[in-house]
Amino acid sequence: MSAIARTAIEVADWRRKVFGIYDSVRERSATDVVGAHTFWRDERDALFAEHPQTPLLPEDRASFVGLPVADYDPEWRFEVDLVAPEEPARFDFETGTDGVVPFELIGRASIPRVGTLDVWRLQSYGGGLFLPVRDALAGRPGGTYGGGRYLLDTVKGAYLGEGAAPGSLVLDFNFAYNPSCAYDPAWACPLAPLGDRVGMPIPVGELYR
Repeated sequence: MSAIARTAIEVADWRRKVFGIYDSVRERSATDVVGAHTFWRDERDALFAEHPQTPLLPEDRASFVGLPVADYDPEWRFEVDLVAPEEPARFDFETGTDGVVPFELIGRASIPRVGTLDVWRLQSYGGGLFLPVRDALAGRPGGTYGGGRYLLDTVKGAYLGEGAAPGSLVLDFNFAYNPSCAYDPAWACPLAPLGDRVGMPIPVGELYR
């Protein structure tokens, strides 16, 4: 088997496992959201430690003992409605390998204590919802990743489902995670645009050493 084919199979396996993790998280969250969060943390640790497509650099793998994830805090879980934007908006993200990736603004979510976040739709192949967030701890020692974290990236499996109200979304900041470029600069990751940057600290989810 060629190296290209092996890599493609490994990437497909990584995504299959991520989708499986979020399937289990949605199911477990119905009765035990804290346990679902522990499961999510443990399964991601195992992927990062063992999978051949881990984003960890080779020099970081030997000392890896787990991702820095804060304890679960139920105050950071919300069910939100999307309000249609007053004006259409989009942003284009240019990658080195996939060309320009376009995103379309589909709504805004108002979140207590946080503010308003823009929610995007990936317009290219695969589609899906995308919601990054950059908070006041970004780039600070012991804080969060400087470019922001992801809450939703459904084309890659990161999705916590709908809320109790039809059309609402579950946004749980305890499940915010760092994009792959936080670990390996060879990755090109869309980062939080202006409408997804907030001025308050969000101390839950995956942090950044």
